[in-house]
Amino acid sequence: MNIKFAKPVVFSLILALAAISGLAQKEGKDQKKKDAGPPATTNAVLWEAVDIPSRDLYLGPGGAEMRPDLSRVTFIKEETQGHNKKYRIKDAKGQEWVAKFGSEAQPETAAVRLLYGLGYKTEINYLAPKLTIPGQGTFENVRLEARPANVERLDEWKWRENPFVGTNELQGLKIMMVFFTNWDLLDLQNKVFRVNNNGTIEHQYVISDLGATFGKLGNNNLPFFFRLGRKTNDPGTWYEAGFVSGVKDGMIDFDFKGKGRGLMEDITVAHGRWLVDRLDQISDRQLNDAFRAANYSADDVKLLSDGFKMRVEELDKATRGAVAAR
Repeated sequence: MNIKFAKPVVFSLILALAAISGLAQKEGKDQKKKDAGPPATTNAVLWEAVDIPSRDLYLGPGGAEMRPDLSRVTFIKEETQGHNKKYRIKDAKGQEWVAKFGSEAQPETAAVRLLYGLGYKTEINYLAPKLTIPGQGTFENVRLEARPANVERLDEWKWRENPFVGTNELQGLKIMMVFFTNWDLLDLQNKVFRVNNNGTIEHQYVISDLGATFGKLGNNNLPFFFRLGRKTNDPGTWYEAGFVSGVKDGMIDFDFKGKGRGLMEDITVAHGRWLVDRLDQISDRQLNDAFRAANYSADDVKLLSDGFKMRVEELDKATRGAVAAR
């Protein structure tokens, strides 16, 4: 029997088979992720108590030891993950870095240093004002993020499911996301690092992408439309952006619009006080260093430093003497 199909029928069959194939691949990936289980919790660390005033916020978490030597740069490959174009490179010391350029490079460099100053585990990064990558071009304000040999990057960790739920350190980190106007508050931006320090294993819970910061959030809470109006790396806009709306029944109300706003609904006055006590220890010199390290102009360094201190004062004023949550 010779059966002939009309072209529309054949086309529909092809689409159906493609859809089935795509669904099968997705289910396979989801199952693989499920089989991998939740991120490791052995010796899990998000934050640690540190001597805040002594931290070097110019060199940041990598210090002078890991500072890249860019006298010779080798291109390795283009990184395909994420929305921003990135390149994997090697410096003259043989260290590997992921080079990221564009509007997120400067704010991410500064945000990492400020979190590091407070005691949070972070990426290791530096800002190269100008960098030539062989075969790719010359770029300005390039964020270089380290890929140390002793660090294995594991799965993402979730804001609502992790070993630190309800703790001061996690709630403080959430406040800092409002502080930075981070509108890209998604689980997929978080990573667990398996760090091998001479045989001692530590699982660090890190926000891996802090680029969508130091600007402003969207101007509404409507689905999809919450993207309207948001900005990244705009010191003047960040200085003017809202932060704390008030305190009610012992809970802090934040001016945080857009995706992830539900994460801010369980932050108490006590959590705010815990963070203020640490923010107050960051000096003017450290603030200037953090923003200078991101190659901001002198005027922007002052604007950003003033905006930082203004937010600390705002959080302090809102929580000082307020009634704690029951």
